[in-house]
Amino acid sequence: MTANPSVTIVGAGPAGLAAARAATAAGARVRLIDAEPAPGGQYLRGDALGVQEDGRSAPDLPGEVEHFPDTEVWALEPLSGGGARLHLRTGPADGSAGAGVAAPDDGPRASVDRAVPHHAVRTIDAPVLVLATGAHDRVLPFPGWDLPGVVTAGAAQALAKSQRTAIGNTAVVAGTGPFLLPVARSLHGVGARVAAVLEANAPVSGWLRDPAGTAAGAGKLGELAGHTAALARHRVPYRTRTAVIAAHGDGALEAVTTARLDPDWRPLPGTEHTIAADALCLGFGFTPRLELAIAAGCATTGGFVLVDAAQATSTHGVFAAGEPTGIGGAALAAAEGEVAGTAAARAAGHRVAPPLSALRRVRTGRRFAAALSAAHPVRSGWKEWPKDDTVVCRCEEVPLRDLRAAARSAPGGRAFKLASRAGLGLCQGRICGRNTADLIGLTHDDARRFDRRPIAVPIRLGDLAGDT
Repeated sequence: MTANPSVTIVGAGPAGLAAARAATAAGARVRLIDAEPAPGGQYLRGDALGVQEDGRSAPDLPGEVEHFPDTEVWALEPLSGGGARLHLRTGPADGSAGAGVAAPDDGPRASVDRAVPHHAVRTIDAPVLVLATGAHDRVLPFPGWDLPGVVTAGAAQALAKSQRTAIGNTAVVAGTGPFLLPVARSLHGVGARVAAVLEANAPVSGWLRDPAGTAAGAGKLGELAGHTAALARHRVPYRTRTAVIAAHGDGALEAVTTARLDPDWRPLPGTEHTIAADALCLGFGFTPRLELAIAAGCATTGGFVLVDAAQATSTHGVFAAGEPTGIGGAALAAAEGEVAGTAAARAAGHRVAPPLSALRRVRTGRRFAAALSAAHPVRSGWKEWPKDDTVVCRCEEVPLRDLRAAARSAPGGRAFKLASRAGLGLCQGRICGRNTADLIGLTHDDARRFDRRPIAVPIRLGDLAGDT
């Protein structure tokens, strides 16, 4: 076990970076732990040249931040005095064990200066902790969604940004939410033909129902207008109230079936249409990554971590920022991160004035986030898309009929997970958990079991036995 800086941050996306900068500016020593090789997260992910498609440079860290890339928290234990004990794995889970990991006491940015060629584990105490763990794409199941060539919208964008590679030659981008637009633009930018962008909602009417919330995101709407104009110049069709309800192919994606939807997302008979495509990029909003917050004992509400005005959770010494507290985009995440980093520095004993500008941006951002959620909800009619033989849990290859059978024999709780096997595979319910809960009608407490992951990421038995 090693000595710790005064503030430890998990996650280096917009929220984590802002927290690190704010805490450092307040005089705190900061350790930033991130699973990725470079800071920035999905939103600030640079391309091969380190520059975003909109001209932003890849982010830099303050020199005082002790950055540990390629490092994941595989388990978390609350500490009696506040904060948490973090069990870390640096390098791939199946990498060869060996030396080469810089110790935290080697000085700031030590782990950047000394490469980590192998795999190692360690345990640290974090009396003051900021969780900025982000979220992942939500995808809804339908016949053929497990074919090669069907990917999340985030994965398609990550490949385009980091490798300048398109997921396919002809792509369809489908789901709901403004994220579909920059994904389609990224694909076009790396040479793919985007056959269509399909939005399951009618967002304009949704935005108009909350003019104050819409106005709160005026800057973001301008950015989206830019994406829309760029796609229009390239004659990319944009269709609302339309979704992909089936994917087809012999061993790989070859075509998709689309349909018009009623306001509850039920397919309208007779509106089916086939589009030839070798790539389908899906995004139905985002699912927050809550396993570390739940392990820390943080209270949740509505599927998100409950925080106060200072981004403090119900667990003493633990703060949260970004998507785990509510989906609202990078600007809101950064504002919350600044508030959380400042409050964390204060909790660590540093004198710092309240970040009034960031607090105002949080209030404005949350108004916009509420309007965003209202304009792009996931409607219940999607539950008519999968058939009895549609795989819902891809890790364990569990079809819908088996989920329903398990629900009849073991209607809830841990017994349902054991009987159905849903959520017991490699992703531990990250992809199937929310969909399973909706399809089967699980209670809130039973659905929340899919977010409880005492082992947050894969770890070898030897590391589990040897970690101290």
